Amino acid sequence: MGSDVPPLWLRERLRRAGGWVPFSTYMDWVLHDPEHGAYGSGQLQVGPRGDFATSPSLGSDFAELLLPQLLQWFDQKPVDQPLALVETGPGEGQLALQLSQGLARSRPDLLPRLELLLVEPNEGMARRQQALLASCPLRCRWLSFEALAERPVCGVMLAHEVLDALPVERIHWSGASWSRQGVGLSGDGLLQLEVREGLPQELLPPIEALALSERAAQWPPQSCTELHPGLAPWLAQAFRAMTSGELLVVDYALEAWRYYAPQRSQGTLMAYRQQQASGHPLLDPGQWDLTAHLCLESLERAALASGWEPLGQRRQGEALLALGLAQRLHGLQSDGTGELGGLLQRREALLRLVDPHTLGDFRWIAFRSGETLTPAAPPLFLQDPPLV
Repeated sequence: MGSDVPPLWLRERLRRAGGWVPFSTYMDWVLHDPEHGAYGSGQLQVGPRGDFATSPSLGSDFAELLLPQLLQWFDQKPVDQPLALVETGPGEGQLALQLSQGLARSRPDLLPRLELLLVEPNEGMARRQQALLASCPLRCRWLSFEALAERPVCGVMLAHEVLDALPVERIHWSGASWSRQGVGLSGDGLLQLEVREGLPQELLPPIEALALSERAAQWPPQSCTELHPGLAPWLAQAFRAMTSGELLVVDYALEAWRYYAPQRSQGTLMAYRQQQASGHPLLDPGQWDLTAHLCLESLERAALASGWEPLGQRRQGEALLALGLAQRLHGLQSDGTGELGGLLQRREALLRLVDPHTLGDFRWIAFRSGETLTPAAPPLFLQDPPLV
């Protein structure tokens, strides 16, 4: 299934670093290195025939269901205000294209003052996005958070399966204390996870410290879990990029009491490649996606510290039902114009979006920055589902 033998570039980099680096450094290298990283080089493929499937890669229904939520937020902005739809980490560009096409069809009046902005730090992925979005009906640009911060925008920012790919710290429980786990070379030149230093206090924010101290006695020795030092800097950058607007995070997330439960004694870190999942993060570095769930309280605390106002959160299955998924399914059943195979495929994709054992367990977590002119209605995805 894979190999722990490091490629030459990684072996040399580890040797230059003294033979060991924290796991967060290793994760950053194998995902985002511009020549060798899974995302940085553009090698990773997103979709049902790629390394892993996302909600937008299953078809346009996800974007079409999300569209009313974006329109609600856009319509709460001043009518003469230039608007931006910002997508961070756009993957293959499918969601950006689907949303742009939906906006052009349903609200052409918005197009003169609406721009699509894509924040993609990996050049390999950006090249594929640019090819797909060549015919995008919206004006679109690729730029960094730093460039956005120089001229912040008003609008909506999406982070769909982005934060779970931020490098995490792995920490190890000996039965008496926590230590920092990293990646080193064994005597025979293989990659191995090993502990070489204690846990720096600055890596342990209050939420995680409380959760771990309350449960540490229940953890079996040799347990591991993750911390998320990249969340606060990312959220601070995102906040500086917007004068006002909403941020919608869609990702796997767990409450702290579930994230740091003894039953999850090896954490949430997973590797994905060619539709296969593995709990071994050292296989074929640069060839696999690595991802770790978010801790809800950590995300919310970091967002508040950055200036974001929380609007609420919901599981994806519930959010999509609130946005009309049941009506869409009902419409498929009564559709006498479509080809049967295509209708069945769409039905299967819609059910996958709400399946609590797969994509339906994602969390939609919304935040707002800036002031609103009038009291804003609750987000549509948090309201009761419409009657079928």
